[in-house]
Amino acid sequence: MPEVCSRSLPSRWRARVAPWLAVMGPGLVVMLADTDAGSVITAAQSGAQWGYKLLLLQAILIPVLYIVQELTVRLGLTTGQGHGDLIRDHFGRGWAWLSVGTLALSCLGALLTELSGMAGVGLLFGVPRWITMVILVAGLIVMVWTASYASIERVALAIGAFEFAFLAVALQTHQPLGTLITQSLQIPFHDTNYLYLAAANIGAVIMPWMVFYQQSAVIDKGLTARHLRLARMDTALGAVITQLVMAAVLVATAATIGRTNPHAPLDTVQQIANALTPSLGEDTGHILFALGMTGASIVATIVVSLTAARGVGEVLGFKHSLEHHPREAPWFYGIYTVLLISGGALVASDVNLVDLGVAMEVMNALLLPIVLGFLYMLARRVLPEPYRLKGPYGTFVLIVIAISAGFGVYAALNGIAVA
Repeated sequence: MPEVCSRSLPSRWRARVAPWLAVMGPGLVVMLADTDAGSVITAAQSGAQWGYKLLLLQAILIPVLYIVQELTVRLGLTTGQGHGDLIRDHFGRGWAWLSVGTLALSCLGALLTELSGMAGVGLLFGVPRWITMVILVAGLIVMVWTASYASIERVALAIGAFEFAFLAVALQTHQPLGTLITQSLQIPFHDTNYLYLAAANIGAVIMPWMVFYQQSAVIDKGLTARHLRLARMDTALGAVITQLVMAAVLVATAATIGRTNPHAPLDTVQQIANALTPSLGEDTGHILFALGMTGASIVATIVVSLTAARGVGEVLGFKHSLEHHPREAPWFYGIYTVLLISGGALVASDVNLVDLGVAMEVMNALLLPIVLGFLYMLARRVLPEPYRLKGPYGTFVLIVIAISAGFGVYAALNGIAVA
């Protein structure tokens, strides 16, 4: 009898874990992409200029991020349609183009920051920008043209795991918990420079392309409404992980340059690497930073370029899934390829990654009313009755969305006025 029981335990464990492993992926991938090069730069600037005063915001954004992406998952699983498809069918092609326009702006800005992040990593080790761009762009084009959604998801998860290097860097700072809590509660709401970075942090967490990508990804993965509970777990886990990484970068820079030279700007990727890693030694520090930035940049590059191609495909009506062969969806694969090549060519020239990254996240904050407005209206009008957003929770979601979008726009406009 003991032998039978011992054999049954692994079977029971596999029976419980296997369904979740089959569903997990879209939430984790989009959240790892959320902690992209622009987000890392924004978190580093936050810690360098304001110490731990923006740390509390990282925790507050966890439930906000989950609420937004859970609606996206719910729409994808219950309707079987992408975000652009739903807006076109229920609000008209004009509104769909407005939504995809915000997506295009967000994706273009994100793509440039991701590729610039990789260029910066290459420069850390003496590799010219153009060589890094040729290798990266060619590799990503070949991967997407020859692989299925499942294969690309596995690659993205494996590369995204490098982002945990930032957690190792933060732990090396050995900051007292009491100091983190005390300083995180000292919020200078009157300072417009602080508000500018607060807006950038909000834009770094809630991005238009995340809504489009995850809704399409759960469909490509073949998930349906019966997978909703596990898909929510996937999304919740991803929301916690992405904000832990953001907090880790902020803490690491706050503990170094934020303490020794407060309010000092970081103008290059090399300066961010040096600020993050003084306690580890130059070689080890640069390697860990390079791993983290590589994971952040490559995953986000895959996600934003695919999302842009999908978004246009949803509005124009051509095939836009990785489950279609390139011969079946030439426009989808063509747009993806042109975006990567164009972005790589621009980044091969001299571009200020830090200024671009923060500016793009502020732009995302300004786009929030459009993105979250469509998401909320779809959840109220399009979802089947058992899954429809309504009642007290619907009111709560409306309040969260209104506050997030309103504060993001207010902080961004006030910060831009001074910048």
